Amino acid sequence: MTTTSAPPAETVAELNTSVGWPVARLAADHDAVEGVVPAAVVEPATTAQVSRILAWATERGRSVVVRGGGTKIGWAPTPASIDLLLSTSALQGVEAHRFGDLTATVLAGTTLSATNAVLAEHGQWLALDPPGGDRSTIGGIVATNDSGPRRHWHGAPRDLIIGMTLVRADGVTAHSGGIVVKNVAGYDVARLLTGSFGSLGVIVNATFKLAPRADASRTVEVDFPDTDRCAPYVAALLAQASMPTALELAVPPARMLVRFESVAAVAQQQADAAAALATAHGGRAMVLMGDDESHLWQAHAARVFEDDGDGTVLKVVTLPAEVSSTLGRIAELAAANHLDYVVTGRAGLGVLHARLSGGHVGTAEFVTSLRARFRPGQGSVVVRHADAELKSRVGVWGPIGDGLPIMREVKRRFDPTGTLGPGRGPGGL
Repeated sequence: MTTTSAPPAETVAELNTSVGWPVARLAADHDAVEGVVPAAVVEPATTAQVSRILAWATERGRSVVVRGGGTKIGWAPTPASIDLLLSTSALQGVEAHRFGDLTATVLAGTTLSATNAVLAEHGQWLALDPPGGDRSTIGGIVATNDSGPRRHWHGAPRDLIIGMTLVRADGVTAHSGGIVVKNVAGYDVARLLTGSFGSLGVIVNATFKLAPRADASRTVEVDFPDTDRCAPYVAALLAQASMPTALELAVPPARMLVRFESVAAVAQQQADAAAALATAHGGRAMVLMGDDESHLWQAHAARVFEDDGDGTVLKVVTLPAEVSSTLGRIAELAAANHLDYVVTGRAGLGVLHARLSGGHVGTAEFVTSLRARFRPGQGSVVVRHADAELKSRVGVWGPIGDGLPIMREVKRRFDPTGTLGPGRGPGGL
C-alpha cells in the first residue's frame, strides 16, 4: 500500500467534509496504540459513515486501525504508523432481541456487559466471558475470537455468531448470515471475519445465538499436590457424564475450578459429586457459591490478565491430551530461563494462557523453544501482550503453516490496497 501523508488538521477537515458530519478529530496522546499516536481519530455513528470513511481512506492510500474498547488493541504487531484510528464507540445498542428465537443483533461498539444487561430482561445472555468483559466490545470480541472459562460448554464467538454486517475497505457494505440459528445459505463470511483482527473489514454489527440464564451456579475449587493429577481428574470427571460449564486449571500451584450452572438442586448435586471425585484423586475440594464464588473467578482471571500491564502474556493452544506434558514443558523452560510464570486455561480444550515475568532474552528463548514443540495444526504459541521489543524479537503469531498463502489471498480479495490494519492481522496480513 502506498501512503500519501497529509497534515493531521487537513486530514480531519477533509474527512468531515467528505462524510458530511464531524466524525473526525485530531488524535491525543491517550489515543496512542502501543505508543504510536494516529494522525486522526474517526468515530462514525452509522454504517453509512463507516462506508464513507473507508472509501475515502482507500482512495487516498491511508491506513486504518479499528478500536473498540481498547482491551485487546495490543494483541497484534506494533504498528509503524497509523493514519486513521477508527473507533466504534458511537456504534452502540442491541438492535434486535428476538427472545423467542434466542438470537440478538448487537452493534459493534456495545460492551458485553451492556449487551447482557438488555438480554437479561428476558432471562437470556450472550454466553461469553472473556477477561475485561465489562469494557470489551462486541466488535473487539468477535474480531479476536476472544472467550473465557465458559468456552468449555458454550463455545467461542465463532461458535455463537450466525450473522454480521461489515464494511469492506473499499466502502462496500455487506451482510452475511441471517437472524435465525438454522441458516445455511451462502458462504459463512461472519465466521471468516471472526478472529481476523480487523484485517478484512470493519464489523458494524453481529448476530448471535443466545443461551438461557441458569438459575444457580456452584464452583468446585480443587487443590492437588502436583499437576500430574489434573489430567486423570478431568478424564474421570467427564467420563461420569458430568456437565461443567467451565473446567479450568491454574498453576502453580496445581488448582482446578469446575463450575456447574443449572437449577439449584442439579448444580449442587453435580458439584458435590465433582468434589468427592477430587478427594478420591488426592485433592482437597471445596464447593463455593454466591459472593465467594464470584470473588474466586475474579481472582482466577486476574492471575494472567492483570491490569498493570507487566510481563508477557501468551496464548498456548495444544491438544487436550497434551495439556499435562505442555505444562511440564512450560515449567522446564521457565526454570531454564529464570522466569516466573503462571498458567490458567481450559483444561478440557487445551487452550491456555501464560504470564511470564523476567528479562527479554529469557522470555524470547522461552517463546522460541515452546513454539518448536508444536507442528502447525497441532498447537501454537501466540503473543497476546508484550512490549514492542519482545514482539520484534519473536513475532506475535509464530509459524502459520501451509495455510498462509490462502490467508494472503483472502486478504487480497477483501482488502487489495492493504488499508485495514496493515501487518496486524493473523500471520502478519
